[in-house]
Amino acid sequence: MRFSRQRLATDVTPSRAVVLLSAFAASRGFPEPAALCGSWFGSAAVVAPFVGVSSSPFPVGFSLDAPAGGVGGGWFGYLSYDSADPSGRSTGVPASAWGWADHVLRWDLSGDCWFESLADDPAPLLSTVEQALGGPASLSWAASTLERPSAASHEQAVKSCVSAIEAGELFQANICTRFTGTFSGSAAALFAEGVRRLSPTRAAFVAGDWGSVVSLSPELFLARHGRQVVSVPIKGTLPRRGPADDGNALLLRQSAKDVAENVMITDLVRNDLGRVCAVGSVVVPSLLTVSPAPGVWHLASTVEGVLPAGVSDSALLAATFPPGSVTGAPKIRALDEITLLEPAARGVYTGAVGMLSPVAGLELNVAIRTFEISPSGQISLGVGGGITADSDSAAEWQECLHKAAPLEALLATPPAV
Repeated sequence: MRFSRQRLATDVTPSRAVVLLSAFAASRGFPEPAALCGSWFGSAAVVAPFVGVSSSPFPVGFSLDAPAGGVGGGWFGYLSYDSADPSGRSTGVPASAWGWADHVLRWDLSGDCWFESLADDPAPLLSTVEQALGGPASLSWAASTLERPSAASHEQAVKSCVSAIEAGELFQANICTRFTGTFSGSAAALFAEGVRRLSPTRAAFVAGDWGSVVSLSPELFLARHGRQVVSVPIKGTLPRRGPADDGNALLLRQSAKDVAENVMITDLVRNDLGRVCAVGSVVVPSLLTVSPAPGVWHLASTVEGVLPAGVSDSALLAATFPPGSVTGAPKIRALDEITLLEPAARGVYTGAVGMLSPVAGLELNVAIRTFEISPSGQISLGVGGGITADSDSAAEWQECLHKAAPLEALLATPPAV
């Protein structure tokens, strides 16, 4: 196994490449591509042309020397929230699914596309990829309008959570709900169009016989490069639909409720990393930064730490998963409260999707703004928010609608073929 790379003379964008590779894979009986788009491993995109992502535990990684900035290959996949649900519920997708790719396409921040490989003989792989990128492709989808649970049911769950907080059982919990519908056509096309229209910073696509995950997430769960670990929890939300909502960027930073949400979860993430990082290495270099995302403004904070030698990625995940921003504080009690108040399993939603590379390290998003698509054609979208003592149940339902709106609009307007 050796690292190699070659710059390709192509103007194909990452989102277009996903469509071209998916169409080529379908015509040849190959597995679907896997893709990371936005801001991953210091690059604009990392795409594995054909990778079978199947039910398997989180992989045991290894290290391989390579030039700075390279990715080369690695495991693409996800960890579902259901893998940590104390109730044992499941939407039917595997709790954990991963697939190995020995070559990738990587778009650097300048827009150049690189073919990178860990294979001993990359020439045949490159030839196939170039053929795929040069072919035609017109992929689209059709979907029903997503059905929502009643506002009253979600508002009652919020009220029950507030009562538990007032009783001193916990400080915060993330209470979610699930919108569902039917889907036919290309999940890869849905992902590509979502990347093109919404520009999510932590978008990820993986697929297998079990279905597809189209994650248009704005949130980084974990990045581990060498021994350095970073997490950027998002908590606090206000609408961002256009100029009329631009003032919400300032209001968000001044909102006592949203600030409290973020600070509590930042402290939780700091504590989670402190379980495995070197003593004194965990710091918060950025607190309460207002950041844009499709349809909303968010508050984001950054937590960093250093792993001692010998601490594995599996140990890091054992200390931090599921992400604090989508569970609550204290985390164990929040997991129990979620089980009591949410009527359905979450599936991959609020889990993590990403890549483990022997060259570049580990990066995982928080699987929010995420579609889960089954082989039978059911599509689901989870939405929710952090509940504190100051939460208003009607406002929390509106927050769910604000978060879902750009994704519902995307789903309802496929590209013409």
